[in-house]
Amino acid sequence: MRPLLLPVNQFDHFYRGGNRIGELRHGPGGPQRPEEWIGSTTARFGQAPQGFSVLPDGRLLLDEVDADPEAWLGPDHVQRYGSSTEVLVKLLDLDQRLPVHLHPNRAFSRTHLGLAHGKTEAWYVLDAPEGAEVGVGFAEAMTLPQVADWVAARDSDALLGALRTRVVRPGDAMLVPAGLPHTVAAGVFVLELQEPTDLSILLEWQGFAVDGARDGHLDLGFDTALQAVELGAVSDSDLDRLVIPRESIEGAGLASTMPAAADAYFRAHRFDAADGPVSVDAGFAIVLVLAGRGVLASPGGSLEVSRGDVVLVPYAAGEYTLHGDGHGDALVGVVCRPPAPDAPTGAR
Repeated sequence: MRPLLLPVNQFDHFYRGGNRIGELRHGPGGPQRPEEWIGSTTARFGQAPQGFSVLPDGRLLLDEVDADPEAWLGPDHVQRYGSSTEVLVKLLDLDQRLPVHLHPNRAFSRTHLGLAHGKTEAWYVLDAPEGAEVGVGFAEAMTLPQVADWVAARDSDALLGALRTRVVRPGDAMLVPAGLPHTVAAGVFVLELQEPTDLSILLEWQGFAVDGARDGHLDLGFDTALQAVELGAVSDSDLDRLVIPRESIEGAGLASTMPAAADAYFRAHRFDAADGPVSVDAGFAIVLVLAGRGVLASPGGSLEVSRGDVVLVPYAAGEYTLHGDGHGDALVGVVCRPPAPDAPTGAR
């Protein structure tokens, strides 16, 4: 099995954006396609097969993984997780602020949706205007009736004002545990890793092309859906533990972009081949090239790559190296992977 270059997998959504995805990935762009789902075996909630990644020859990645999971994922992965890839990778390009929303944890998903995964996620910031903020979690402890009242009253100002905020810069990364209400400012462009679901609960939707009263509660009704909200206070020190600043990530070689708490859900490593080839262990991976030109070389085959390319690497391709062409910018990007077969169990 060889590494494969993946075609673009953008589609329409209820918020604006997508032109930076188009510029990076060579089309199609926005204005209402703010997400690309990359190497996806996950369907949009209630809208399958939308969301599934298609291989260059037209086959669905989902079908190919199901047909030979050990070749794609590795025997140790299959023994631990079955044929699930365990990760969904996205590009998110925001031309408007994301509405305040949250994702359920695993316990809620098992109980109310019959699913094994919630939606813990993480962001690696590719671009952001100076001073751009994210809001993650409530700054003060809340009660469920208070949050329910704000949702019913469509009180966006109250919801936004209640969040703990943090300025993000290009190169920063942040883990967002399931259950925490969050928003992201307009102008931010991120690479997102998450559990392999499409589960979102909207707390506000004014100004967005979505009917939150109908579609914002996972078909559970808000009385049930709001039980997924983490109501406790999130402090600045709590956010410190969720954020990896760019100063701790950037540099030649291979560096994790995630705090240790992410290991139970997914892995992401920034690579920079400025000082020579970077080696990556065999395993299912989605490699996004952010700068430069070079080669991804493996026993299963080699590919010339450049900025904007996405390479899908199956386990059977073996250990691989990433190295630049020696001309121009160094080869830089991110290797996105599922949790390791011996990863700790997620807290929830």
